[in-house]
Amino acid sequence: MPAIGINTWVWVSPLTDAVVGDVLIHVADLGFDAVELPLENVGDLSVDVVGAALERTGLAAYVVGAMAPGRDLVATGPTSIAATQDYLRACIDLAHGVGAPAVCGPFYASTGRVWRMSAEERLEAYAEWRANIAPVADHAGERGVVIGIEPLNRYETSLVNTVAQGLDLLDGVPSTVGLALDSYHLNIEERSTPAAIHAAGERLVHVQVCGSDRGAPGGDQTDWPALVAALDDVGYEGPLNIESFTADNAAIAMAASIWRPLAATQDDLARDGLAFLRSLTARDED
Repeated sequence: MPAIGINTWVWVSPLTDAVVGDVLIHVADLGFDAVELPLENVGDLSVDVVGAALERTGLAAYVVGAMAPGRDLVATGPTSIAATQDYLRACIDLAHGVGAPAVCGPFYASTGRVWRMSAEERLEAYAEWRANIAPVADHAGERGVVIGIEPLNRYETSLVNTVAQGLDLLDGVPSTVGLALDSYHLNIEERSTPAAIHAAGERLVHVQVCGSDRGAPGGDQTDWPALVAALDDVGYEGPLNIESFTADNAAIAMAASIWRPLAATQDDLARDGLAFLRSLTARDED
């Protein structure tokens, strides 16, 4: 059965050394196998503190990035590009230091940045991205970390919305860079989530899940058995990590458009999602 994990954004933002120990204990006590660690700002998390917390809890770690305003690898100036590259290297260094195999996120433009492009302009933007991600990919390869590029829905980016676009983006990019898929964005942008997963194929490196309303997976409109079957078909062996968000942090609530509670409590969201995914993957094993 796949490992089941959860992103700490369900409870807290930003995640820092001051709170990571208690948060990871809580994640482990709820019964999760893995945890997604968001590095929102360089210096929020240190290898020593996070590593000790992971050792205490036995959780498998994955690192995700946050493309805040000004973090862009396309259609921007050299200073912004260099700063974004440095930020992504910091994410990779954290992952390497704590034994996380992957760093994932929409690592092309700041979340919420949208602009219209002709077909030719899109090709030019993709080419620019390939040039600017190259030194970051080299940094990841040297440290044994894979980068997962996440397509986002049309309201959060205009650059990479679908798996097909993601594959176009990755054309010619080394295997140290793949795709990270999120069921929430797939529900919005793809005509068929299983078909999109099949298309991603061997370039799929990470999967995030949540309900179609951004709440707990299960009881929503997603065809979960078909999604899991497609992951099995492509040989995906990574975790299913729940990604949802707390509304208590204004910046993260605005970025993720969390305007109302998605469960009675954040713990209820986590417990309900974990129970559903356990039952779903147990049936799949049968």
